[in-house]
Amino acid sequence: MPSKKTKDTAAPKEGARVKAVPVVVPPGWKPKKKGYCIHDRQKSKCRDCGGGSVCVHGRRKRQCKECGGAGICQHNRQRSQCKECGGVSICPHGRRRTMCKECGGAHICRHGREKSKCKDCGGVSLCSHGRIKSQCKECGGSGICEHGRLRSHCK
Repeated sequence: MPSKKTKDTAAPKEGARVKAVPVVVPPGWKPKKKGYCIHDRQKSKCRDCGGGSVCVHGRRKRQCKECGGAGICQHNRQRSQCKECGGVSICPHGRRRTMCKECGGAHICRHGREKSKCKDCGGVSLCSHGRIKSQCKECGGSGICEHGRLRSHCK
């Protein structure tokens, strides 16, 4: 017997950036988790299915500046990280809460350094030469230009 293919019931929203080809669900397919689509993403956040949390620009509605998302403040920044608005991610010292030594931020190690860049803790941003991966010439870091200089300092 030939197998029937059914279309996914999650129709793309009007104006959303979606693929031109309709989503075809294989017979007997079930999501791994409740609320997930054929692309293995949350239905509401899937760009290909036209999820309700995705704006016409293909971004999360809440964080889209052009759509005037609720997560954007009057200073055109993410509300939670705006110093002027007193965002929840900003500590009393005027820094990002996770990066503040005085507040005991989650990204600070016991040596008082950024966890990802601490040599003693074996930070993930460090290469085998003990340098920041993106700035290591020997490793061919992304922050090094074709002239062998830091991109930010190359003309």
